[in-house]
Formats: sequence, structure tokens, C-alpha cells
Amino acid sequence: MHASRSIFYPALTAGLFIGAAGLWAFQEAPPPAAARAAKAPSPTQLASEADRQAMLDQLHIGKLRQGANGNDKNAPNYANYDESKANPYPNYPDPLTLKNGKKVTSAKMWWKERRPEIVEDFDREIYGRVPKNAPKVKWEVKSTEEGKNGDFDIVTRQLVGHADNSSDPAITVDIQATLNLPAHAAGPVPVMILFGGGGFPGGGRGRGPNPALKGGARGGPGRAPQGPSAAQQLLAKGWGYANLNTGSVQADNGAGLKEGIIGLSLKGQPRKPDDWGVLRAWAWGASRLLDYLETDRAVNAKEVGLEGHSRWGKATIVAMAYDQRFAIAYVSSSGEGGAKMHRRNWGELVENVAAVNEYHWMAGNFLKYAGPLHWDDLPVDSHELVAMCAPRPVFLSAGATEGDGWVDAKGTFLAAAYAGPVYRLLGKKDMGTTEFPPIGTALIGGDVAFRQHTSGHTDAPNWPTFLEFASRYIKAPGAAVAKR
Repeated sequence: MHASRSIFYPALTAGLFIGAAGLWAFQEAPPPAAARAAKAPSPTQLASEADRQAMLDQLHIGKLRQGANGNDKNAPNYANYDESKANPYPNYPDPLTLKNGKKVTSAKMWWKERRPEIVEDFDREIYGRVPKNAPKVKWEVKSTEEGKNGDFDIVTRQLVGHADNSSDPAITVDIQATLNLPAHAAGPVPVMILFGGGGFPGGGRGRGPNPALKGGARGGPGRAPQGPSAAQQLLAKGWGYANLNTGSVQADNGAGLKEGIIGLSLKGQPRKPDDWGVLRAWAWGASRLLDYLETDRAVNAKEVGLEGHSRWGKATIVAMAYDQRFAIAYVSSSGEGGAKMHRRNWGELVENVAAVNEYHWMAGNFLKYAGPLHWDDLPVDSHELVAMCAPRPVFLSAGATEGDGWVDAKGTFLAAAYAGPVYRLLGKKDMGTTEFPPIGTALIGGDVAFRQHTSGHTDAPNWPTFLEFASRYIKAPGAAVAKR
């Protein structure tokens, strides 16, 4: 344990998308062993296993610990949902103590000394480094069309970001995104970038349009209320929305690491232990989309936010933490590898993310903490990722334990709570409490916010709460008027 930079936080009183597009289907927890055994591994899975093993060989790791079982309650490794067993390592790294033990007492110390230490630890051990030779991206507007979303008139631009592949012409990366703007805005509008959609019809490897934009719920099982879609709620506020097709940036599997933007930047060579993983690549893709939005006169580029659910919730908090141009973020059910505290024994664990269907999200070095090292050896934890977002507003969200327990709502709340001292240091407000609130309680009075909704693994129920929170910071030039 890093005693010189740890602080004791007392215990507070009181399914996730897994794997690659087209390889592992949605479920809230990993499939039972019998179901996996009955189906022969695909070529993609075999290639992922080989890539992961090559990384383990680089790290000189013979074996990793087994992750939690989210399905079989009789399994010896069944996921823990008992709060009395959830905090085996109650001492978390102090975001306001330098590695030399000196306390951070000013905003200047945070920006010049402490924050760079935290960024370095996340770069090296958790998400990986974006290479200095990451390709430039040239954006093209493929088409502009007028249309409707429900009762709202919109203008839709199909965008393609062509990554410079002169260093390796054999690898082509064309980032797909769609930008949807109110048709009758009085001026430049705020825009939310939504991770996961934006694929064009017949457009290749992307996952297609984002289901969130077509109805109330998305992301899998859940008892989400029906009503206006997320897109329609944004349009009603006078905002636009952009869909980023993450699959067009980087495939969601280990087999694709020698292709996509990671493969292009590494010229098709295997990753080193501190090279970037898929979450960092998706976050990079959002930053490149923001580059385009800064050139579009219909967009207020100072008011561009991010939203993602499940694995895309992980990408959202990573993008918000690393790119200070983003104005606000809605992080939904991000779980382990996202905003959940790594040191928590609840639902999904570090060992699950180190498994073959998820390891590619992270830097290779992350695997060490599921093998020879343990969670307590991590130099940082997720509250420091939230702290990297400060002083900008962040809304963290999860669903009910029955239906979304895998992502650990309380562990997400802790990340928000323990980032509070950094927000206060920078002149902002924390949540105002360190006590886990009753379900359905909206803690949105500060600049870091949290709400656990009563539905399952979905972002839909918290969109109205997020928009209420966000409206304190972002003002559209005039709300779009529904035309019937």
C-alpha cells in the first residue's frame, strides 16, 4: 500500500455490456460456463486469446485470478453483493497528497504537481498512453439532410474523419459520426456526443444507430420508463446531439488491436504494456469529433458534452478526464474500469476486466493487478479519474442492485464523494454528503453529481435528472419548437 499518499475513508452507511461487437451478446453478467463450453470459440475470440497471452508473456505473468461469476449463485466465485464484505481495502489513495507525501494546498499545486502525477499513473497502469504520433484526422461532411426526430425539425450531417495513414497505408481508419442539430436554432447550439452509434446504413464495422435515440431505454434489460427519447429531450432543450460510432475508431475486441486507430498508430505491431487500450482510443475519437465541432458554426463548441452507458460509460469518463475542452459528462453504469472504485469487492472486479473478453479496453499493465499484484497495489483509484474532470461538472449514474448490481452503484457514488475535496480546492461544490443516499435521490446541488435510479441496466431513467443538472451550466440560444 502506498502509505505516504493514502487516506482512510470510513465505510459509508447505507449487467454490463461485455466484449466485442458481434462476438459476445449483451447480458448483465458473464454467460454460464456450460453455455460457453457448448459453443466453439470464434476466430475473433481465438485471436483475442492469443493477443492477451502475448501481453501476459511480456509481463512475465503465468496466471491471472478468476473474476466474479455473475450468474451462478452456487459458484464459489459468485459475485459479492454484501456490503459488509465490499471494502477489503478501505484506504484509498489521497488525491491531494503528492507522491513525496506533501499535501496539496492550492489550485496551482493541483494543476502543476498533483494532477500530472495522477495522469501519469492512469496512462502507465490503467488506460495506456496515446502515442505522440497518433494520426491527424481530416473531417469530411458526406451529406447534409433535413428531417425530423419525432415532432422536431432537424438537420443531420453524416461525417467521416479520415485518419492519416501515410505511416501504414495497409490500415485505413474512417471515423463515422452523425451530427443532428435543431433546424430552427437562433444561434450556435450545445451538443452532446453520444458514444456507440453513428454508423451509416451499410457503413461497415460500426454498430449502427444508437438505440437510445429511438426510444426510452437502451443498453439491455431494464424496466425503463417509456417516453421521449434522449435525443428528443435534448432537442426540446434546444441542444443538438452527435453519435460517435466507436467501432469505426477501434474494434471492441483484442483481435482488432493491430488494426483500427491503435493498430495504425503502432504500424500493426503488438502493444507494449503501457500502450493505449480501446477505452482510450474511443475517448481519443470523441476528442477528434470535438475538433470537427469546433469548426462548425452551428455548434457552440464551448458547450459540448459527453454521454455513454455501460462500456461507453467507461469511455465517457475517460474522455472527460483527459480532454479539458469537454464541458460536461453523463456517465451511466460504467462499472469496473469506469467510475466504480477498483478496490471494491462488489459485482464486476478488476479480474473480470482482465479477462479475454474485456482486457483490450485497458493498458496491458492493468493485467498485473489481477495476477501477481492486487487491487490495493494500484497507484490510483477511480475517484482520482473523476477528480481529473474537475472543475467541470460530472453526473454519475447507476441502476438498482436488482438489475444493475454488476456495475456497483455505491462504488460509483464513492468515486464521486472522494473526488469532492478536489472540486472544493478548485472553488467548486461537492455532493454535500459522504453518505450513500436512498435510491432515487438526486444529488445534483454540487458540481459533481450522482443518482441511482430504480430501473435496471439502462441510462434512460436518469436523462431528465442529468438535463436538470446540466441546465445550470449550459444554455441553448432558444429551445427548439415542436412542429406538428
